[in-house]
Amino acid sequence: MLQFLIRRLIGAVVIMFLIGAFTFFLFYTIPQDFAQLSCGKNCSPENIAVIRENLGLDKPITAQFWEFMRGIVAGRDFAQGHCSAPCLGMSFDSGEFVWDSIMDRFPLTLSLTVGGLVIFLIVGLGAGLLAAWKRGTAADKAVSGASIVLSSFQIYFLGPIALGIFVYQTGWMDNPKYSPFTENPFTWAAGMIIPWAVMATIFTAQYTRMSRSTMIEQLQEEHVRTARAKGMRQRYVFFRYAWRGSLIPIVTILGMDLSALLSGAVVTEFTFDLAGIGRLAVDSSLTKDLPVTMGVMLFGAFFILILNIIVDLAYAYIDPRVRLS
Repeated sequence: MLQFLIRRLIGAVVIMFLIGAFTFFLFYTIPQDFAQLSCGKNCSPENIAVIRENLGLDKPITAQFWEFMRGIVAGRDFAQGHCSAPCLGMSFDSGEFVWDSIMDRFPLTLSLTVGGLVIFLIVGLGAGLLAAWKRGTAADKAVSGASIVLSSFQIYFLGPIALGIFVYQTGWMDNPKYSPFTENPFTWAAGMIIPWAVMATIFTAQYTRMSRSTMIEQLQEEHVRTARAKGMRQRYVFFRYAWRGSLIPIVTILGMDLSALLSGAVVTEFTFDLAGIGRLAVDSSLTKDLPVTMGVMLFGAFFILILNIIVDLAYAYIDPRVRLS
């Protein structure tokens, strides 16, 4: 398992370096005066020259790339002060360090992502198992039909409907807002429950159908039928043999869906007017704040790589053959 983890970490480091290099040269080879963007429209040539020197834009592109990559590992000095590692540069628009801006928004996006993930895994897998257990019954048909209907919805469609019903018409809930978990867990959950439910609805339908189909396939496997022939209880066979085997394709798809869940958080933030990382990325794109845009892209890539390593470890735990590959 340790060698498996080391291989995954080395691969992640190489991928992050390649993404960082590609992102840097993609943005910094654009024919645009970044010093002018940072200074604004009515800015004298003298001020532009000072800003260009402070940002290191007067150096060759290779030197700028080295400074950028070194800043991620060891920090970087700007005229405004020292940017501690991992330093992703300084915002042209606000003058704040990009990493600090991302960290201010990250708890909200993490709350959206983790909350939606937990809900759709519990509800989706539970409903799929119920449908497989009651295959051919009314419960199976109801769960399968509901999953087909719900899978056709989108966040930007369900979000306003949920707000209209639960906030504006009935008044049962307040407008979604973020409150730190450390201050009050109940307030944190109450402010996120509608976005969680909307995000989870889309993915719950998908995982319900997936878990049902994979569980039915596992129930037809020889080792499961052998366990039944030995007289083992149906419930024991269902959870001890079939359930674990059905998790393998689900975990595989989960790794790919994590990126979709993060992009779904972007749409959710706009739908419910929440200021997370997704909102930061879009705002920086509109204002041409390239350091922030690039920093968000790198942070998103890092976050997805870490989550996929966790999924790989879970996959290796479920299927020991993976550790030997």
